[in-house]
Amino acid sequence: MIRVVLVDDQVLIRTGIRALLDAEDDIDVIAEGGTGREGLDLAVEHRPDIVLMDVQMPVMDGIEATRRIVRDDRLTDVHVVILTNYGLDEYVFNALRAGASGFLVKDTEPADLLQALRVAVRGDALLSPAVTRRLISEFVARPPDILSSAGLELLTRREREVVAKVAHGLSNDEIAEQMVLSPMTVKTHVSRAMTKLRARDRAQLVVFAYQSGLVAARTG
Repeated sequence: MIRVVLVDDQVLIRTGIRALLDAEDDIDVIAEGGTGREGLDLAVEHRPDIVLMDVQMPVMDGIEATRRIVRDDRLTDVHVVILTNYGLDEYVFNALRAGASGFLVKDTEPADLLQALRVAVRGDALLSPAVTRRLISEFVARPPDILSSAGLELLTRREREVVAKVAHGLSNDEIAEQMVLSPMTVKTHVSRAMTKLRARDRAQLVVFAYQSGLVAARTG
């Protein structure tokens, strides 16, 4: 069962998302809040698998709440997924720097939202296709400050290949198909790379791949 804390200051939005999630047999919305402060408190209280977090909220915004959740040693297994109206802008960019595991825009198709939550709990693809390309260009345009490119030398050739494909937004199953490997083998390579680079999740692997030069950004 995927345990979700839902945080959004718009009651109508929360009600709609909760109805969608509660209709699924494998997803349980265990709590909901309307401020970042409530989201943080609920994460500490319930230790959910996922906090589905809005960005702009009163008392404490979603960025600060995300930052505090990520820094809390008690919440190392909690994934924060940003759900926002804004696509990719300064709010979302800062949220990823704060440690968010990924992003979905609020006009995401219901089936895609459900799938995203299911893959989030296993640390797989967490970035909405709608924002991945712009996310990459934003990171490349800014000074690196999340992961050091010095970690590149720690990776094996195969690990570098896998991380590069992660940076292109591929899931473990898609990487396995392209590289003619088993999904479990790919998962092992991803896990080892994350451990070596001290990356919290795949979103940080994307950042590393571009900031280290492992993958070149496309321009134009």
